[in-house]
Amino acid sequence: MRAGNFHFTSESVSEGHPDKVCDRISDAIVDTFLTHDPLSRVAVETMTTTNRVVLAGEVRGPEQVNQDMLEDVARHAVREIGYEQEGFHWKNLALENYIHNQSADIAVGVDAAGNKDEGAGDQGIMFGFACDETEDLMPAPIYLSHNILKSLAEARHSGAEPGLGPDAKSQVTLAYENGKPVRATSIVVSTQHRSDLNQDDVREIVRPHVVNVLPEGWMCPEEEFYVNPTGRFVIGGPDGDAGLTGRKIIVDTYGGAAPHGGGAFSGKDPTKVDRSAAYAARYLAKNVVAAGLAQRCVLQLSYAIGVSKPLSVYVDTQGTGQVSEDDIAKVLCQLVELSPRGIREHLHLNRPIYARTAAYGHFGRKPDTDGGFSWERTNLVESLKSSFGAS
Repeated sequence: MRAGNFHFTSESVSEGHPDKVCDRISDAIVDTFLTHDPLSRVAVETMTTTNRVVLAGEVRGPEQVNQDMLEDVARHAVREIGYEQEGFHWKNLALENYIHNQSADIAVGVDAAGNKDEGAGDQGIMFGFACDETEDLMPAPIYLSHNILKSLAEARHSGAEPGLGPDAKSQVTLAYENGKPVRATSIVVSTQHRSDLNQDDVREIVRPHVVNVLPEGWMCPEEEFYVNPTGRFVIGGPDGDAGLTGRKIIVDTYGGAAPHGGGAFSGKDPTKVDRSAAYAARYLAKNVVAAGLAQRCVLQLSYAIGVSKPLSVYVDTQGTGQVSEDDIAKVLCQLVELSPRGIREHLHLNRPIYARTAAYGHFGRKPDTDGGFSWERTNLVESLKSSFGAS
């Protein structure tokens, strides 16, 4: 984002949003294949509507991951989200499975063979971004939008707020002064709720979760605090609207504060650069900012299907850099091999770590001890500082 004074808005959606239900199911299927064979190939899409789930896509993996297992995985994902409603119930929904074996034409281009390294699973451009607006080096509007919904979800799952349903959305508008966020000017939260609660009831349930997430003194004016603006949100989730995998790519990344290459993440194993290279780009950009080389960093990678090396590596510090952007790009390429195989090995991506990424953003999360969110580590900082003589 630019310097100066302006307002900027980002939105998030909860794990119970119809599209996020699909992302969760697709990523749970990825995890299932990787659990049984870390080298499985998976590209699975999910569609949901009233009491129905449809699976489609292509896979290459162990035979024990069969149709019955995948159906159990899908139902378990819906149950974990919390859907036991008349119009969408994990136990009663109809499930159709059209997943089939991977195309041999794709496999031959991607697989390593002889002197040929593993190639990218598709062509494409991937962006990573980091900035110093929050402790996790994320743009503040999307970071706060995610955390409001995470707080509401935790209260719902714990039983502290039994009146809430799984489906919810948030939207945060922040005022920037001299390029830095200073306060919220409006907050929107829409959340599914029990039929016996009215709009005022829901407003007071939501309020503390917003106030506690925002920095002190950042709460918007009361007249700009919108909770369930239509007044009622009882029918939600896939019963209220159809869902599809990969339809919330801006929510998944930087809330519109940075470019997006267009590829979705969920449902794809880490040989797909749509996913793994976007994670690598975030990892590199975050380490650049964490090392103090810039206040903001956009990093782009590009690939061709079947080709292992990136076709380009582009760094833009948006006028905040302390060193040459070309030099940053060269050093990053020395520190991390950016082939699909190199990324997978460096970030340990062939693990069942993806269902947890399906809601509340793929970035700005704390690295897990089992390797989840490994792309959020800042373990390149010392090498970057050393390369540029920074203290």
